[in-house]
Amino acid sequence: MLDRLGATGRPVLRPEHLHGLAGIVLPGGEPTAMWRIMARDGLAEPLGQALREGLPAFGTCAGMVLLAREITNWPERFFGVIDIAVERNATGRQVDSFATVVSADGLGDVPAVFIRAPLVRRVGSGVEVLARLGDQPVMVRQGSLLAPSFRPELTGDVPVGRRNCGQGSH
Repeated sequence: MLDRLGATGRPVLRPEHLHGLAGIVLPGGEPTAMWRIMARDGLAEPLGQALREGLPAFGTCAGMVLLAREITNWPERFFGVIDIAVERNATGRQVDSFATVVSADGLGDVPAVFIRAPLVRRVGSGVEVLARLGDQPVMVRQGSLLAPSFRPELTGDVPVGRRNCGQGSH
């Protein structure tokens, strides 16, 4: 997706990789495993500090869970920088995965793939809901932090990524 947006990306695996970043993508996957690897490699704390100090982030699916202040069905929280409560794996098991279209503010209908996706159960006062699936918030923004519960990188469509890269809505 970054290539299609004309953005340059690089892996961030250790604390020294944070230097000079304009933003970070926290991808889909398994948030507990991602957190344990970041903690083991000494990345969790400096990345959390960078996020609290304003490093822009785009957290999709598991990335949303990593950014959420509260996880309703999990005893831990990770970075806790977006004032939302999420329910992990709220769309069901992997066999329950589905593709659909969600209505996104400023973008219209955008394709969305949900794979064991979290759903937002509470939205704090400083959080803007940008997309819904029915009545359910599925993409939120708080300042420079953008988090869809779906996986826009799997659809071949780039408007959600453009929004994160500050390239407007079209």
